[in-house]
Amino acid sequence: MIPLTLDEVARVAAGELRPGSGEQVTGVTIDSRDVDPGDLFVAVGRGVEYADEALAAGAAGALLPEDAFTALAGIAREVRTRSSAKVVAVTGSTAKTSTKDILAALCRPHARTVAAEGSQNNEVGLPLTLCKLEPATEIAVVEMGMRGLGQIAELCEIARPDVGMITAVGPVHLELLGSVERVAQAKAEVIEVLPPGGTAVVPANEPYLEPYLTRPDIDFYRFGEGGDVSLSYFSAHDGSARLKVTAFGRPLTLEFSFSSRYNATNALAALAAYHALGLPLGKAGRGARQVQLSRLRGEEVPLPDGGVLINDCYNANPLSMAAALEHLAERAGEHRKVAVLGDMAELGPGASAYHREVGAAAARAHVDVLVAVGPLARGYVEGARGVPTTRWAPTVETGLGALRQLLEPGDCVLVKGSRSMGLEAIGEAVAVVPARS
Repeated sequence: MIPLTLDEVARVAAGELRPGSGEQVTGVTIDSRDVDPGDLFVAVGRGVEYADEALAAGAAGALLPEDAFTALAGIAREVRTRSSAKVVAVTGSTAKTSTKDILAALCRPHARTVAAEGSQNNEVGLPLTLCKLEPATEIAVVEMGMRGLGQIAELCEIARPDVGMITAVGPVHLELLGSVERVAQAKAEVIEVLPPGGTAVVPANEPYLEPYLTRPDIDFYRFGEGGDVSLSYFSAHDGSARLKVTAFGRPLTLEFSFSSRYNATNALAALAAYHALGLPLGKAGRGARQVQLSRLRGEEVPLPDGGVLINDCYNANPLSMAAALEHLAERAGEHRKVAVLGDMAELGPGASAYHREVGAAAARAHVDVLVAVGPLARGYVEGARGVPTTRWAPTVETGLGALRQLLEPGDCVLVKGSRSMGLEAIGEAVAVVPARS
């Protein structure tokens, strides 16, 4: 972290600041268990109960803020102001974290790069990422989530991005936003705040975004079919993928350390942002082979007799569900295809229809066994006409029981659902419990 004195912290973050082991802050944490010497511990929620533990662990100070979010924003804003790093803000209805992971891997061989860990994309996570900026940092890749209008703009006011990326626009957070048009409006806030000379990276042929692609003082890079970065060839084998890409008129062949076709699209977006940062397209392959995706985003675990678990249960929406089912069909080959799908949250009044559409996508993917978990997941079964075996389970526990009865050695198993469903319990159980033989 770019160092701040305790006095400087007190100036930008209101609250009670308890001094600790030193006058200089060289890191920020909200978890007293993670304190290193020089860290500032910022108490969020019940964190006030652990301030003394943080100081005993060697924290430079403990901040008991008047408002935790405002305090974290103030500290991060001060660090960002002192940094000369170029900042890329990644948002979108799906694939934010994976695209962020891919872009960070592409950048690291060429520039000192800081990136968000996991899904640090809210009013707590984004400041924590920015507080990792060091004097020598050249690139920061931050992630921005939202639940309503104005929230992306608020995060951008702290991060001040030079490059703004929208990975996709689709039906998410509809309970709050009401329509996909308003989702696009919320995501487009990252375009509105870019400085003159900045770059917006957006999907090609996305009609919901077109009303927002009008600024004459910034560049627009499009990815996907017909865009500035497009895919002409994809193949996957043994956990890696070979992509042939046309990027800004230049043909590239790249080997990536992932195997899912949907991540090929994410790689196109990342390559566009990589180019916007002025990094050499001809050397992008150095980082492409080093991509490490965050946990629960298509993680693969071997199962008996050549089977595999695709643990993709961090979150879900209709777009990511369809993409994951397509990947299941490709990845399974001749093995049985088993899909364990949990509820998709925050879809509003149209939730039942969206779940039926995903069930139909499972049928198109020739899924052999569908286990639908959660109250809304009945819609998967209703839409999955043609899937030979379907089961509905109201809870994760009963869903796991149904899966254990149906699972066979050699199966290729996809586990995916919204974060609120807690399907990681099923993924963990499948990874350690042998299939029925």
